[in-house]
Amino acid sequence: MIRKSVFQAVVAVAFAGAALIVQAAEATKPAPAKTPWKIVGQLEEACSCNAACPCWFGSKPTHMTCGGGQFIFIEKGTYGNVSLDGLAVGNMVESPEGKSMMESYGNWKFSNVYVDEKANLQQREALLAIATKVLPIDSSPKKEIRYVAIQRTISGKEHAISLGQYGKFSGHLVEGGLGGAAKIVNPPGADPLHKEYDQGTTTLINFNDAGKSWNFENSNYMFGTFQLDSELYEKYAAGLAQKMAAKKN
Repeated sequence: MIRKSVFQAVVAVAFAGAALIVQAAEATKPAPAKTPWKIVGQLEEACSCNAACPCWFGSKPTHMTCGGGQFIFIEKGTYGNVSLDGLAVGNMVESPEGKSMMESYGNWKFSNVYVDEKANLQQREALLAIATKVLPIDSSPKKEIRYVAIQRTISGKEHAISLGQYGKFSGHLVEGGLGGAAKIVNPPGADPLHKEYDQGTTTLINFNDAGKSWNFENSNYMFGTFQLDSELYEKYAAGLAQKMAAKKN
C-alpha cells in the first residue's frame, strides 16, 4: 500500500512538472506577428449635427443624438501582402440621447460596418481589420456587417456617397473667412484620421438601416485626406491609454 501511494505521488509530481514545462514553453513563445498595413486616401463624413459637429470638441450633439457615418476611400493601400487599392469601407453610428459621444463611447445605439462588395475575401478581412483600428466600430455592442456597393461621385463642389440599398449622403465645403476651405485642426477628439479636415455642410443624408429612417439636410459634412499606417495607430493607442489612465488617477 505504501509503495502504491509513493508511486502515485511520483506520477502526480511528474505530470505536474510536465504541465509546468508546457506552460513555460507557451509563455516563451513570441506573440503572433501583427500584420503591418498602410493606406492613403480620402475621408468622407456626415452627421445630423449642425456644422461644425460639436462632438469632436467633447460637447453634446446639436440635437438629442448624433447620427451619421465615416467612409474612407483608399487610393493606395496594403494589409500585409494584400492590396487595397481602390476599395472603400465605412461605419454608420448613432449616440444615445443627451450624452456626448466621448462619454457614451461603448454604449452607442448601433455601429454598422459597410464593406466594399467588390473586395475579395482576403481584402474584406483586411478592410475589417483596418476599420476596427481607424473607425469607431467598437462604439456599440450592437453591430452588423454589410457588403455593399460603396460609390462616390464628385460633381463640382458636391461630393455624393452611396452605400447601396442602405442610404446615401452628399455635401460640399464651406469657405473660410479668409478664403479657401474652412479647416479644423487637432480638435479635442482628434485621432490620426481626423487630425485635420475641411468643414462643410450636407445637402442630404438618407439612411435606412438599423431600424432607422433618416432624412437630414444642411447638417455637418467633413472632408479629409489621410496617410495612415499600423505603426502610427499603435503609437496613438498607447498615448490614448496613458491619457485614460491619467484621468482615472
